[in-house]
Amino acid sequence: MPVPAHKWSMKESLKMDDEQFILWQALLEDRTGMQISAQRKSFLETSLAIRMREVGLQDYDAYYEKLMSGLTGEVEWATLVDRLTVQETSFFRHTSSFELVHNYCDTRLKDGATSVDVWSVGCSTGEEPYSLAMMLNGLTEEYPGKYWGITATDISLPALSKARQGIYSKRKLDLMSDEYKARYFSDVPESRKVQVNRELKDRICFAQVNVLELESAPMAGLDVIFCQNLLIYFRRWRKRDIVTHLAERLAPGGLMVLGIGEVLDWSHPDMERVPYENTLAFARRNG
Repeated sequence: MPVPAHKWSMKESLKMDDEQFILWQALLEDRTGMQISAQRKSFLETSLAIRMREVGLQDYDAYYEKLMSGLTGEVEWATLVDRLTVQETSFFRHTSSFELVHNYCDTRLKDGATSVDVWSVGCSTGEEPYSLAMMLNGLTEEYPGKYWGITATDISLPALSKARQGIYSKRKLDLMSDEYKARYFSDVPESRKVQVNRELKDRICFAQVNVLELESAPMAGLDVIFCQNLLIYFRRWRKRDIVTHLAERLAPGGLMVLGIGEVLDWSHPDMERVPYENTLAFARRNG
């Protein structure tokens, strides 16, 4: 029976015992690769408690069983993963990484490439792929007949839904150029929000991909793979595996951009480090 909201406040939320914590740790790592350390136990407790209260449960074991219950459990799992993984993001986050991608794509187009294919991995609510889209759209206009396209993936279905809608609060655009604001966004009536214009939306394919299942992902022959602020959730060995799988999806000469400090001890015989200030990036060798 659902628990009346007035009988359960956040202050009264249950503490998770060690056995329950180990069980939840194993579930999250097995399904998503996400590592919840002992130091983040309170984060897990709070996140679960909020969702449990919403669905009328106050027992961790009962909620665990709910997640295991067929289609209903799959739907609930999607909601929970969204709560645990979606972080605050912004347009053009980490400027130097976008500068590197711009310079790289400019060089490829000058050298005769007819298109630029980009994969935004862990795209969350869409700010990253839309930032890449604005940049690429402006760049390719300098090269008539050139094409660009972006595949943007995330594990969270609710985050992908928000990304497809492309609706954001106006404050998200505070640091964006007036040119981009005027060209790529329109006001949402009777709100303090804006919506990404169809010009960009039509060039981005949003899809659900779990980075633990990259072997079955259909992406290949990519010019740019952009993956930032995702690998921080994973163990060191799993980070290396993910990055290796990503690198193998690059076309010869392709560029992979990661978050600074997210991978410290990775190397690949077909990849070389790209020396660019305040950026962690690798290029696939041509031969």
